Amino acid sequence: MREIVILIPEVDARQNVEIDVRINGKKHTLKYRVEIVEWEGNDPSGDRVSVLKRKIENYDKGWQLMEIGAPFDHQIPLVFRKRRKADHQK
Repeated sequence: MREIVILIPEVDARQNVEIDVRINGKKHTLKYRVEIVEWEGNDPSGDRVSVLKRKIENYDKGWQLMEIGAPFDHQIPLVFRKRRKADHQK
C-alpha cells in the first residue's frame, strides 16, 4: 500500500502542511504545499492547460506534484510534496 487518504482542515493558498507518520516504528515527516493557480490574467488565450503546464514545469524541483484539485471559480488547487533526498537521485 503506497497511499493513505488523510483529511486535513482547509488551508489557504501557499500553505505548508507537515504530517508525521511512523512506518515500521520509524518516524517520517511528510511535507506538502498547496498552491492556488489563478486562471484569469495568466494566459491571454484562455488556455487553462497551458497555464497549468507552465506552472508545473517551472515549479521548484525540490517539490513533486501530487494532485491537481477540482477547479473552482477562476482558480485550481495544486498539491506538491517535498521530495526526499532519495527522490532527488531518481
